[in-house]
Amino acid sequence: MSDAFNKGGTARRLPPAALRALEEAEERRKRRKMQEKEAPREIGGREGPDPARYGDWEVKGIASDF
Repeated sequence: MSDAFNKGGTARRLPPAALRALEEAEERRKRRKMQEKEAPREIGGREGPDPARYGDWEVKGIASDF
């Protein structure tokens, strides 16, 4: 098991399930970064996260749902 620190700053042990979850989350982050790098670049597109995924468009401070 690995040591982690709680809010009080004291060390505590993480159970194996928590360690597996942390490793899986790190692997998902690595895969997502690789997918973003491999994706074709949009010319003239917007910066930031995909508005279709987050449910609204925002341009110059005005948000609209679609």
